[in-house]
Amino acid sequence: MIQQDVREHFSARAERYDRSSHWCGDRAFLERIVDRLGASAGYRVLDVACGTGQVSRVMSERGLRVLGLDFTEAMFRQGRELTEFFVAGSGEAMPLAGDSVDAAIERQGIQFMDDQRAVSEMVRVTKPGGRVCLVQLCAFGAEDEREYFEILRLRNPARRNFYRVERLGELLENAGCAKVEIHSERSSEDVEVWADNGAIQSESQKAIESCYRSASEPFRRLHEVEIRDDGTILDRMLFAIAIGVC
Repeated sequence: MIQQDVREHFSARAERYDRSSHWCGDRAFLERIVDRLGASAGYRVLDVACGTGQVSRVMSERGLRVLGLDFTEAMFRQGRELTEFFVAGSGEAMPLAGDSVDAAIERQGIQFMDDQRAVSEMVRVTKPGGRVCLVQLCAFGAEDEREYFEILRLRNPARRNFYRVERLGELLENAGCAKVEIHSERSSEDVEVWADNGAIQSESQKAIESCYRSASEPFRRLHEVEIRDDGTILDRMLFAIAIGVC
């Protein structure tokens, strides 16, 4: 039932996914993510929950051999051509042999899965010495997590997991990774555009905007929330890029 909810959610979002958030197609941000992965041309890299292939595109252009994995057809049929190989399947039980890729990456995928199981699968299929990279929206900490998690729940009702930055490091370490390092990125998002993702009703979109307008002072400060005269709401969202060595 959980997988079906996720599939239905992203099937509804697929058509407008790439333009639903600034971070989806932010080329500079994507380049920095791939830089952190540290993979060289010719490496075989697994892109978990590859979706429309934005990360896959950058890796392919750098000469990496990309293996895409996703289970929502409406999403992966847009990004399939950007991968050298493609597998339709779940990140929680990958139909791949152990030690079969040189590195593995996911962006905004494991929050819809049994995350520890999915990260352990990423480690299992990655060769010893290879790197595993997790990229996720995160709360800044205790001051904003309750409000932020409610906003994320409204936008993605199929979501299973919400993160603080340190949780991503724990997932990698629990899966057996060493030399874990975490980097942060900020992405400025127009909340109205971000909320109108094609998969939720207008009531939820309005509730998200209401959360921002009534947000606490700590939340507004941490997210650098800006409410402009024309009604536009901007949130400088926090991404964590966590990397571990198998």
